Amino acid sequence: MQRFLFIHQNFPAQFVHVARALAQRGHEVVALGIEGRPVEGVRFLRYEVKAPQRRPVDPVMGDFETKAIRSQACAAAMERLKAEGFRPDIIVAHPGWGEAMFCKDVFPQARLVVFAEFFYNAEGADYLFDPEFSRDTVMARARLRIKNTVHLHALNAADTIYSPTRWQRDRLPPEYRARTQVMFDGIDTRVAAPNPDAWIQLAKAGVRLARGDEVITFVNRNLEPYRGFHVFMRALPEILERRPNAHCVIVGRDAVSYGSPPAGGGTWREAMLREVGARLPKGRVHFLGGLPYADYLRVLQVSACHVYLTYPFVLSWSCMEALSTGCTVVASRTGPVEEVITDGVTGRLFDFFDVPELSRSVIDVLENPEAHAHLGRNARESMQRTYDIERCLAGQMSIVAPRLGDVAPAH
Repeated sequence: MQRFLFIHQNFPAQFVHVARALAQRGHEVVALGIEGRPVEGVRFLRYEVKAPQRRPVDPVMGDFETKAIRSQACAAAMERLKAEGFRPDIIVAHPGWGEAMFCKDVFPQARLVVFAEFFYNAEGADYLFDPEFSRDTVMARARLRIKNTVHLHALNAADTIYSPTRWQRDRLPPEYRARTQVMFDGIDTRVAAPNPDAWIQLAKAGVRLARGDEVITFVNRNLEPYRGFHVFMRALPEILERRPNAHCVIVGRDAVSYGSPPAGGGTWREAMLREVGARLPKGRVHFLGGLPYADYLRVLQVSACHVYLTYPFVLSWSCMEALSTGCTVVASRTGPVEEVITDGVTGRLFDFFDVPELSRSVIDVLENPEAHAHLGRNARESMQRTYDIERCLAGQMSIVAPRLGDVAPAH
């Protein structure tokens, strides 16, 4: 029996499958985070971050200060665990919020595994990708560099590093890239699966939609430009004009995960409705907000065409689950999307900023569903072959606990 400590500000996130599997095998598994949800067999402890006294914050150093405060709170929580007698053999940590900075200082003998989800770069990624919402300045680049400080501390201390995709690994500095393994979190393809009998009832609109209807779907945790919400909304009037029987179902909350709120205030949904709302047909665009997982899956299962966009950034689970459910996916030709979707084989790709091309692609899929049916079938086969939880969990186990051998998937 070994002791494992998982650290993620919103546990379990990417660690859900491997943490549960280790607990099921009889290992002692503890998790630290600010927020979290229960995972069977895992002892989860919340730690509190106390905000500093109000004072002017340096525009470059503000991000680092926030993460340094969080790292100290996490270290204090680790010290409390240590005082209780808990000393992990292996620590698995996400470095993005600073929590991995002091792991080796509290537990120097523990093996530190760092999940390198994203390393910021001034070229080749999200920075300056969208000229509508970005401007290149020395201070902007300085902030980007400072954002990587906590990552560099964690990477330097790490005994093992892994990333979910090759594209994300390749954003790391060369000295860390060379020793970083690639393993995705895993998709439960038995749950995220096609269902020809699926249907959804949109009570507010009095509409029932089922598999076979012209249903366009768009899903993100939050509706914002980082995930192409503005591009999608600009394409929607043309799509719905050309396809008078189509309905669009949009899943996502009104907060901001990655970028910034609209300059004029309010939410991005409100901003885009001000821009294109007058051109949208009433009763055919449905904003559902955030949904329970089962309801979200049913949305994917009734989809005739699923649209996914992202800046060159972290890949969304919703993209992978749409592919796993056999959706015909029209997606932006951006990294790491090109790693999981091959144009014309497992989906259709378009230039992120090309609104007319997006409109044409969706209209074509809706007009010719049989001609595109192979895309959904191939996409599902690809997910089952390469990204299924059974394969990915075995890969994660070989990274996190290589001496423990194979592990049965946790379902």
